[in-house]
Amino acid sequence: MVTVNDAALIRTAAQAWLAEDPDPDTRAELQELLETGADAELADRFSGKLEFGTAGLRGAVGAGPNRMNRLVVIRAAAGLAAYLTANGLTDGPVLIGYDARHKSDVFAEDTAAVIRGAGLDAVLLDRPTPTPVIAFGIRHLKAVAGVVVTASHNPPQDNGYKVYLGDGSQIVPPADAEIAAAIDAVGALDTVARGDDWQTAGDDLLNAYLDRIATLVPEDAPRELKVAYTPLHGVGRVLVEAAVQRAGFAVPAVVASQADPDPDFPTVSFPNPEEPGAIDAALELARSEGADLAVANDPDADRCAVAVPDAAADGGWRMLRGDELGSLLGEFLLSSRPEGVAACSIVSSSLLGKIAAEYGVGYVDTLTGFKWIGRVPGLVFGYEEALGYCVDPEAVKDKDGVSTLVRVLQLGAQAKASGRTLLDLLDDLAKKYGLHATDQLAARVEDLSLIAAAMERLRSTPPTVLGGHGVERVDDLSEGSEQLPATDGLRYHLSEGARVIVRPSGTEPKIKCYLEVVIPVEGDDVAAARVQAAKELTAIKLDLATAAGI
Repeated sequence: MVTVNDAALIRTAAQAWLAEDPDPDTRAELQELLETGADAELADRFSGKLEFGTAGLRGAVGAGPNRMNRLVVIRAAAGLAAYLTANGLTDGPVLIGYDARHKSDVFAEDTAAVIRGAGLDAVLLDRPTPTPVIAFGIRHLKAVAGVVVTASHNPPQDNGYKVYLGDGSQIVPPADAEIAAAIDAVGALDTVARGDDWQTAGDDLLNAYLDRIATLVPEDAPRELKVAYTPLHGVGRVLVEAAVQRAGFAVPAVVASQADPDPDFPTVSFPNPEEPGAIDAALELARSEGADLAVANDPDADRCAVAVPDAAADGGWRMLRGDELGSLLGEFLLSSRPEGVAACSIVSSSLLGKIAAEYGVGYVDTLTGFKWIGRVPGLVFGYEEALGYCVDPEAVKDKDGVSTLVRVLQLGAQAKASGRTLLDLLDDLAKKYGLHATDQLAARVEDLSLIAAAMERLRSTPPTVLGGHGVERVDDLSEGSEQLPATDGLRYHLSEGARVIVRPSGTEPKIKCYLEVVIPVEGDDVAAARVQAAKELTAIKLDLATAAGI
């Protein structure tokens, strides 16, 4: 509750903000809040601030330090420029891209202006562009850093600010803390110099990216495949259509109601292909078209979702889990025995490590996020269960929903040419390595203290049995290890190869629990193994919910 004294201080801070704010939209919004006495809303905006970290910035668009707005972005850009200058990272441009969310283009131009005002070169994309284009372009243009204005798959009211350094990977400690300190040191807005002579990038960079993707598919590879596609109102469609054509595949049928960028995402509750119902329109199109596959990108096209015909599923189609697609791609790409290392996040299935061992490829697991996966030395393939896949690390050291989509088409067409489907290939994996079945338990909260309370409960009173599986060992990931930096999480090693990991989400107000069981396949009876896996996952989920109090 806001007290009288607190309210007075907050209103003073809001007035000071109003005097600096260069955006007429957020000035008008803030003025209305002040005039209507919306003290609780003002307190939410001015009692804290968006914290810059390894995920950059992300929050609702609006006035105040705890929102995404031009003042926050200008200060972030000035801090980034100061960090680059202080570390001598000035002999190349800063590449800046943006998606089609509210204010993304404005925030990107502000960033370019501040970078130029600091005496650094800036290259701004001339249109809304998928995030992986910037990850590609950083190394292609020998940039010293990159910025993407995007909130990825967050709700419509949000926007964000993602930062890469010159290796093409997202920032990790200590760079995040050093940039955050530089942002905090930025003075008043009128002390931040800004220029207007930045360079722009467009067709040349996009064509270089598309040409690279086209090289992924051999000339003699099968290409007969019928596909339905949705970009979920994001920026993926134009580049996906071009990439698919250049790789020699037929252009997919596109969900008309979701084909063009729309920052309000009018046809979906959450523009995230992982969310229930998000790809229903693509599945409907796939059924009507008699498609072999349905594919989807998230709004900034760095993730890729795949659905397949399945007679046993409601509506005759089901979406592959992130781990299922990751394992299919892993088997497909590692079977050629490339020299290097495969990697996935600790919350992803353990199957990729077994696939890598089968083909003599190195393997490591990392903390969650492509900021860790993308910087693995010698990476040849990486993924995380949240639909993020890196299928061409030499070009893009980040998740890339466009090149992944082309790889999926290559795999799907190859299977079809042999009279098989992706479900058949999943059965092959189960017979070869055992059925690795995964599931999630997640709880979204409004009060973030509930997440901390759940983690404390699990640490202080750890479960000894989950779903009939004994807890053989617990790793408290907050302590760190030689292999993994410290992070807030718990990993439970259960009997019979089962595993559970619990952690707070890094981008949403959620606690997430990742479950895996490994079921041997007797003979060729994969169906029986799946039934058993579902029972065990359900039992683990129930026990875990009780233990965590969620």
